[in-house]
Amino acid sequence: MKKEKLAYFAGGCFWCSEAVFQNLRGVDRIISGYMGGFIKNPAYREICTGRTGHAEGIQLTYDENVLSYKDLLYVFFATHDPTTLNRQGNDVGTQYRSAIFYVDDLQEAIAKEVIAELQQTTFEAPIVTQLLPEHPFYTAEEEHQNYYNQHTEQLYCSYVISPKVAKLKEKFNHLLH
Repeated sequence: MKKEKLAYFAGGCFWCSEAVFQNLRGVDRIISGYMGGFIKNPAYREICTGRTGHAEGIQLTYDENVLSYKDLLYVFFATHDPTTLNRQGNDVGTQYRSAIFYVDDLQEAIAKEVIAELQQTTFEAPIVTQLLPEHPFYTAEEEHQNYYNQHTEQLYCSYVISPKVAKLKEKFNHLLH
């Protein structure tokens, strides 16, 4: 029997995060959207200004019997740079920040544990990922859903997203479909 859980991650561009997590066994659904801001129902054009406080992120539903929250965190930290403040590569602004929005005390504790571990074992620069309680999540416009799979030939997808997916497949093959 499935044990469905929710997780929220902001790792820069939501197209990148969605493309990475879609490959994991046990991830049932991913929605690209906006989280952590101070206006209701923001639109992409507003998010792009960086003035709404929202981050581009994903909401994912996963089966905890197949995939652990800790596994999701390891994938999250391995497929974006959690040491750069308000940016991922050429994407600059608070909307591209690294953030985890936990849904309960257990997710918060696991995230703190993984951050501390990775700070000691993997990253020399400080991890600047925000760890925040769940905020209202606003679904992005339809054209932002399943973006990578529909636009793999676009330059952004080829140069930015494809290497992240390749890294996932190399490092986390045991978690893939």
